[in-house]
Amino acid sequence: MRGRPLLHTSYEADQAIFNTMTKKVMAALAVAVLILIPLAKIPGLGFLAETDWLRLLSTVAIFVVAGLGLNILLGMAGQVSLGHAFFMGVGAYVAAVLGGDPEGLRLGFGLPMWMWLPAAGAVAAVVGVAFGPAAVRVRGLYLAFVTLGLVFVGDYVFRNWISVTGGAETGRHFPPLQLKLWKEEAALIDFSADGAWLGVDLSAEAKTFYFLLAAAVLSMVLAKNLQRTRVGRAFQAIRDRDIAAEIMGVDEFGYKLRAFGISSFYAGVSGALLAAFVGTVVPARWDLFLSVQVIAIVLIGGAGSIAGVVLGTVFVTILPRVVENLTEWMARVVSEGDGFTATILNPIVATDPSDFGLVNTMPGTGPGLSVFQLNLVLYGLLIILFLIFEPLGLYGIWIRIRNYWKGWPFTY
Repeated sequence: MRGRPLLHTSYEADQAIFNTMTKKVMAALAVAVLILIPLAKIPGLGFLAETDWLRLLSTVAIFVVAGLGLNILLGMAGQVSLGHAFFMGVGAYVAAVLGGDPEGLRLGFGLPMWMWLPAAGAVAAVVGVAFGPAAVRVRGLYLAFVTLGLVFVGDYVFRNWISVTGGAETGRHFPPLQLKLWKEEAALIDFSADGAWLGVDLSAEAKTFYFLLAAAVLSMVLAKNLQRTRVGRAFQAIRDRDIAAEIMGVDEFGYKLRAFGISSFYAGVSGALLAAFVGTVVPARWDLFLSVQVIAIVLIGGAGSIAGVVLGTVFVTILPRVVENLTEWMARVVSEGDGFTATILNPIVATDPSDFGLVNTMPGTGPGLSVFQLNLVLYGLLIILFLIFEPLGLYGIWIRIRNYWKGWPFTY
């Protein structure tokens, strides 16, 4: 209604994915920017078309899928899980067996991507549903520890099931991102090789980015539609008051199983995409840190919100790159200068074995934290700070900013 953009006169309008003109315009602009990034057509953002940045943005798209899966379980259904990395590993190795080529003792059937990618999600979902009855009998901290056990069980299985995973030391090669009808040599679309696509010459990184972007967008649309369905509303009722929801007729056990299954499907697909994107992965990749990384995405971005998952993924995935560049700059300033800035930064970075600093910028071991350890500390601190001061995460900050400008110049 003109002049009343938030006044909806039907349930369809209220439940629409983009229920205001502002959301529609912002979504269209975001899609246009993402499409133009690999073409280096955006002034001031041309550096994003470079190979390393395109690979980083592709990683963002993969973790959006993983974050959406955990968001369905944690943010929508209210079930805590620390075992997301296990289901990602299951999906990855299903893809390796179905889509990979046999290498010595390693299994491989060489099936096309349109078969191994959905199969990776389906098998992970079956495993999630099979594990569900044991998980849904507990809640809260106990549920977190039960799912945590999956990571350690998976670590043992992945390291020792050599015919599937390739073993702890060497790992195995994963199928490339290629679209084939069956097992023919020439792929219809090879996302892992340079070439023309729709009349435009694109690098392999650009083609991979477009494919993973499409997968992330499709995952977001499906997750948003799930949120609006009867199943999604049942998830949210269980999250808010599980006992009250059961009294009102919601099958708590059944819907929790569905939440585990759908979340595991997303995790399996994201694990398969991540493994195919990287190419060669060792079993140690599917560890507790990966689960913490996905949890950080949901909690920092904003649990229960699709936009929050996207914001959290961008923040958490790009944060290590920012930290690395920042520490390199500080080390360079300390090494080259004796000015005021170098004096301030000297206690922060260690550039010499005899030097003391919070962050170690030297190769190998040395005083202070490595960049990887610093990222772990930052993840922990950010999760604590957001849970205490802004439980809605980055999405909550955006809501505060939006409401402020809607009410400006008034403060109420």
